[in-house]
Amino acid sequence: MTPKISTALLGYGLAGSVFHAPSLAALDAFSLDVIVTSDPERQAAARAAHPDTRVVGRGEWAAAGSGVDLVVVATPPATHIALAQAALEAGSAVVVDKPFAVTSAEGEALIAQAKEKGLVLTTYQNRRWDGEYLTLKKLLADGALGQVRRFESRLERWQPGIAKEWKAQATPADGGGILYDLGTHLIDQALQLFGPPVRVYGEAAARRPEELSDDDAFVALEHAGGTISHLWMNLNAPQLGPRLRVLGSGAAFTKHLPDQQEAQLKAGILPGDPAYGVDPKGNWGVLGRDGALAPVPTERGNFTDFYAVLAQALLHGGPAPVDPADSVAALRIIEQVREQVRVRLS
Repeated sequence: MTPKISTALLGYGLAGSVFHAPSLAALDAFSLDVIVTSDPERQAAARAAHPDTRVVGRGEWAAAGSGVDLVVVATPPATHIALAQAALEAGSAVVVDKPFAVTSAEGEALIAQAKEKGLVLTTYQNRRWDGEYLTLKKLLADGALGQVRRFESRLERWQPGIAKEWKAQATPADGGGILYDLGTHLIDQALQLFGPPVRVYGEAAARRPEELSDDDAFVALEHAGGTISHLWMNLNAPQLGPRLRVLGSGAAFTKHLPDQQEAQLKAGILPGDPAYGVDPKGNWGVLGRDGALAPVPTERGNFTDFYAVLAQALLHGGPAPVDPADSVAALRIIEQVREQVRVRLS
């Protein structure tokens, strides 16, 4: 391993430019050596934001091979497996953006390949570092809600049109749709908080005329411990529901507004800025019962912690920030939901 972790970032769309590159640039452990994108506008944006980084097209990257310690795959889902396989074969550790794979079988095969090569493989489940998720984890650890009976979680948007060309063309076989996009976050959080499900129910629909996958979905999980998770993901919501509502035997926790890191990053508030990850007081959730509610300061969110943990794993042999087997477990749930929808429509 080099003194710094030499890194190649494949893809410079939203994932690459907003989520991965700022964190990699903020940490001394990493050297962002290469950004790979063939789009001329994205190449220009990458060079402006990271002037010391070599920016190349897909063809030049494929011809040169890897030659770096770490490859971050931040491209459309259908390309994840082939790019990750090639990076592992070249001897690089790999971060795969969500969804980890299109199928659980592909994900399992990739995990097996990484184990055979003795290389670190992880999934970018960055929503484990959302402020509201960290806050809820703290409340649960403190026993502030009692026994959690129902976990309600939403990621909703109002996006009546499809802006990205690849999303407009993607079918479920390509990893398209809201279940693979926002659903992978919500399912992962539920599994991390409450464990594996003993029962799964799901719905998925395409509301927008041009949608080839799904843009409105609901997943219900009955966890082994008795908690019921209700998860909504929707791109057709003229009014947004609360980000979290968690009902316990002694109290409830409700937070209406989501983590602000994505909006901050888009606005140029980057990791290292004192304001980064800080949730304004007006956005805080409330804990208690009606008539006796108290605001709860939001834990500071920090997507960069994903890469801080990864650096420890690569340099000192610690655990990966996300076990890719967790992402495969979420993919199995998505597969169950899709099968349920298929059967109901047949």
